[in-house]
Amino acid sequence: MDSKKSDEVAMSSDAKANYDAKGKAVEGAPPPPPPPVVVTTKATKIRNIRGKKGLAIIDIVLRLGAGSAALAAAYIAGNTEQILPFFTQFFQFHAQYNDLPTFTFFVAANAVAVGYIAFSLPFSIVCIVRPHAIGPRLLLVFLDTVMVALVMSAAGASSAIVYLAHNGNLNSNWLAICMQYNDFCQALSGALVASFVAAVFFILLVVNSTFALKRK
Repeated sequence: MDSKKSDEVAMSSDAKANYDAKGKAVEGAPPPPPPPVVVTTKATKIRNIRGKKGLAIIDIVLRLGAGSAALAAAYIAGNTEQILPFFTQFFQFHAQYNDLPTFTFFVAANAVAVGYIAFSLPFSIVCIVRPHAIGPRLLLVFLDTVMVALVMSAAGASSAIVYLAHNGNLNSNWLAICMQYNDFCQALSGALVASFVAAVFFILLVVNSTFALKRK
């Protein structure tokens, strides 16, 4: 304690030596030492925790958006069918999503995405309660990336079929069936839009989780 007081007295005497009797700074004297800077790590930790919790809340919002879009895509495509008005008792023109294997895969992929969202929500809630937990966040990043690949592949393959249905292809004798099955094609186009929106949400989930892992 005595040494500490003596150091303080020495510092104050050195500071006074820089000034004359009238209190003016002596020309050429070195400037007084700056006040000590206290680094508060506690405030930094609190800001980091709040930032991680904010990213975890955004994660839940994005998951709800992805689940809603994937559910809409699966529901619309799964209930899409059209029967043309001109048919006989033994023959009719009927179009349904499972007539094309691509759209069967499309409905299944978006249904899997909906189930995954329901599975991943508890892990997302854990990330809010325990913002520094790395294990759940790593699992979500991996599975979100798988969902991006699944939904994008299903939407991409189905969009090619819908394009051919709208425009046809003369080289392969593919007729533009949407001229007859207009309602059927419009419903599938809406399902495709919803599926691509779900894919965008999943991409944002991967980006959000990456920022959460990077933040210390």
